[in-house]
Amino acid sequence: MSPGSRTFFEKSPEGNLARQTYFKVYFGGTFMVIIMIFTILPIYWGALWKIPARNLHGWVVDFDGGLIGQTVSQALGSNQGGQSRVTWTVIPATDFPGGPQQLSDAVRDEHIWTAVSINPGSSSRLTSALAAPNSSYDGAEAITAYGVEARNENAYRSLIRPSVQGTLDALSRMMAQRIAQNAANSPALASIIASSPQTITSPVYYTIQNLIPYDQPVATASTFVGMLYQLIMGFFVVMIAQGAREASGYQKTLSTKGLIILRLCSAFFAYFVISLFYCLLNLAFKLDVNRKFGHGGFMVFWMVNYVGMLAVALALESLLTLLTTRGIPFFMLLWIIANLSVSIFPIEVLPSVFRYGYAVPFYNLSRALRTIVFGTKNHVGQSIGILFAWVVISCITLPLIQWFVRRNETRTPVANEEGGGSIPNDDSDRTLGQQQRAGGKARELVNEK
Repeated sequence: MSPGSRTFFEKSPEGNLARQTYFKVYFGGTFMVIIMIFTILPIYWGALWKIPARNLHGWVVDFDGGLIGQTVSQALGSNQGGQSRVTWTVIPATDFPGGPQQLSDAVRDEHIWTAVSINPGSSSRLTSALAAPNSSYDGAEAITAYGVEARNENAYRSLIRPSVQGTLDALSRMMAQRIAQNAANSPALASIIASSPQTITSPVYYTIQNLIPYDQPVATASTFVGMLYQLIMGFFVVMIAQGAREASGYQKTLSTKGLIILRLCSAFFAYFVISLFYCLLNLAFKLDVNRKFGHGGFMVFWMVNYVGMLAVALALESLLTLLTTRGIPFFMLLWIIANLSVSIFPIEVLPSVFRYGYAVPFYNLSRALRTIVFGTKNHVGQSIGILFAWVVISCITLPLIQWFVRRNETRTPVANEEGGGSIPNDDSDRTLGQQQRAGGKARELVNEK
């Protein structure tokens, strides 16, 4: 039948069959999208629903040993409720013989998310300033809070810093009221107010040290959104390679072994080249990748992205044969949501079900990239190992799935009544196909007449 000769509501048997087929595919696909809304999308919504579902952990270390140290450590150690998103634990100063510097190194090395140091001599400096006015007295030297923004900028900006500021602001006001009441009858009050009023108005304050700031905004493109783009680019390569195999006939004519080798070699080569140009794009926008590994930073950056792209895209390549081009988009959405859900906030603050995130590609790729771009704790080796494990899994499942599908394709399409049958050779297949096409053309000619 020539194009344009049929209407949608045609009453012929062919028209009825075409309409039934269309409705079946259309409404079936729409129903599957609705199913996805209630099965896949809630993974992402659930990750953000109650942030934090659990508090982050922080340390409080009293290097002072005086009134300020005792007051602050007791207040933070007992303040486990309220609006704070950090659960504080008081750690003895003897655990840090190197003083506040060793504590800051522990935060930098990701032993803890944040820490508060009551600095040595804070109480004695305040006592001296109240006895003999000191115009250079600075209450902010009493307490130092440490955090690493580059470890997870969302956690630092919305959980750690607000919690530290809220808690320490309340403590500072409480200490100011207490000091003012004690100094009300002091004979030196007038001279203190005249020369160093900050000793009364702000006797105890704090400083927040962001040990590794998230100081490259363009890095968001590589440490978060770029991972999604890599998966999408991988999907394009998967579909392009599928189209190339079908157009060339290799999908049917190559042996199973030859087809598996072709698919794997094509994927490894394509992602090797694409990941290179993806990394060059980041350099074009002045992303600094030399902070951790010096001049070799770009090669490390490239290889991490290459393995990361293989990890996420080879999973699509592997399942394409089983799910076909109609089903692979549904898995792709699940793959995206499952990875993104554990990459926004620390897994420690998410519900326990999201602990699977420690093993997914996006989480490990992001940690490795933050090491390269910002110089955070070196997770490159561990992350590459997990990403490589995903590559190995796909390299195992792809041949198995391809062999399974090929075996089913070569089975006898029609068995005889006794359950027997034989595997037709290529000549018989071509003859049967030619006969079917000839019969179909004859029926169309009769219908047209």
